[in-house]
Amino acid sequence: MGAIEEGHLGTEALRQGGVWQCLHWLAAGRTTPEALGDACLAAIERCDPALHAFVDVRPDIVRDQAVSAQRRRREGPIGRLDGIPVAIKDNFDVAGYPTRAGLPSRAAHVARNDAHAVARLRAAGAVLLGKTNLDEGALGAATRNPHFGTTRNPFDVNRVAGGSSGGSAAAVAAGLVPVAIGSDTLGSIRIPASYCGVFALKPTHGEISVRGLVPAARRLDAVGILGRSVGDLVVMLQVLAGYDADDPRSRRRRVALQPPDWNPNQLRCGVLPDLAAIGVEPAVIDVFGAALAKLERQLADRQMLDFSDWPFQKMRRAGLLLMEAEMRNTFADDLADTAHPVSEDFRRMLDFAARKSAADYVIADRMLDFAVLKARRVFSRVDVLVMPTTPQGAFPIDAPVPASQADLTAFASLSACPAVSIPMGRLPDGMPIGMQFVGAPGSDLRLLELAEVCASALDTAPAYPVEPPL
Repeated sequence: MGAIEEGHLGTEALRQGGVWQCLHWLAAGRTTPEALGDACLAAIERCDPALHAFVDVRPDIVRDQAVSAQRRRREGPIGRLDGIPVAIKDNFDVAGYPTRAGLPSRAAHVARNDAHAVARLRAAGAVLLGKTNLDEGALGAATRNPHFGTTRNPFDVNRVAGGSSGGSAAAVAAGLVPVAIGSDTLGSIRIPASYCGVFALKPTHGEISVRGLVPAARRLDAVGILGRSVGDLVVMLQVLAGYDADDPRSRRRRVALQPPDWNPNQLRCGVLPDLAAIGVEPAVIDVFGAALAKLERQLADRQMLDFSDWPFQKMRRAGLLLMEAEMRNTFADDLADTAHPVSEDFRRMLDFAARKSAADYVIADRMLDFAVLKARRVFSRVDVLVMPTTPQGAFPIDAPVPASQADLTAFASLSACPAVSIPMGRLPDGMPIGMQFVGAPGSDLRLLELAEVCASALDTAPAYPVEPPL
C-alpha cells in the first residue's frame, strides 16, 4: 500500500478513530483507505497474539480492497463506507472464506456467496478486514473457544471479552478495527460490548436481514453492530438495514423508522425497582445509580416498572432452550463428525435439548408471545426502559461462567425490541460496564439519539484504542 504522506495521520493515530472519524479523515485527505488498512493489519500483527480476536485475516485481500476503495475515492463514485475497515464475526458467510461458526468441522466449508449484511457492506465500499472469534456455534457468552482460542479482554487479558461476539468487541475496543458486526440472539452483541467498553446496537428484529448467518434460533437471531460511538452505530444501521425478500423474517416497513424526535422534557423513562433481587451485583448497581444521577436532566421522568410477572432466569432459560433445540438440527453433521469433534460442553448443551419433549419446546416458544405482550404493556407506559446491560462485569478467564449473563439482555431479544448499550462507567476493579436502552419495535433511531445524548452527558467511554499488555 501507499505510504502516508507527510502531514497525514500516522498509524497509531488512525487506530483511535471510529467510523465517523475515519470518514472525516478520508474526506479531508488526512488519510487513505490503504493507510487505514495498513494501520489495522499492523495492529492485528502486534496485538492480536495476546487477544485472539481474529481467526482469519488475509492481508493481500485486504490490500486489494483498500486499493480499489482508493481508486473509487479518486475517480468516483464512492460508497457510504468506502475505505472503512470492518470485521465480520465468523458465523457470517463471506465469499471465499470458510464459515466456521467456531467449529473445526466447518473449516473446509468455503462460502460461495456473501451473507446479505456482508454484501451490503461490500456494496458500500467497506474493506472486509477479516473474521472474528466466537463461542462454539455462537452458543455462549465468554468466547472461550477450545478450538480457536479464548478471546481476551483488552482491559485485562486475564478476563473474558464476553460473547458470543467477543472477538468483534475486543477488536473494536483494542483499535484493531473501527467497527464490527456480529450476531445477537440473547445478548451476544451487548454482553461483550458491556465487558469491553464499546457501543452496541441490536436492532428491531427483521430490520437487518440474517440471510447467510448460521442460525442459532431463527426467531431470535439479529445482526448487531459494535462501534466506538453512537454515530458509528447510526451510519452502519443506515447501510445494513433494508428489506430482503429472501429472508422470511425480514421486515418490510409500512412506515419509516420512527424519527429521532424525543423531547427530553417529555421522555418517559422506565427503570426496574430492585436490581439486587434479580441478581445484579452490588458494584454494578452502584455504577448504574451514579450514572442515573448524572442523567437527571436527560432521564427526568422516571417510573418504576412492575416486572414481578417477568421471571428473568426462566425467560432467559426459555430462549436458551429454543437455541439449543434448533442447534441440534443446524449442527447435526458437526456433532456426528468424529474426525473434528466438538467440545464436551457444547455437546452437553445440545444434548440437554434432545432430552426435552415437544411440549417443553412449545412452552418455551409461547414465552416469546408473552414477551411481545409484556413489551407492549411496558412501552404503553414509558418510551424507554433503562437498565444495566449485564448483571456483572468481565470475569476471570478461568472462573466459572455466570449463568445470569443474559438475564438483562434477553428481554429485548425475546420481545423483538431494539436495544443499545453504551459504556456507563468503571467497576471498582477497573473493568467497564454498560448501560442498556430498550425501546418499542421500530424505535431504533430514537434509541440511538437518546443513547448519544446520555453518552455525551456521562462521558465515560474509554480512550480508544484500549491497549492490551503485550
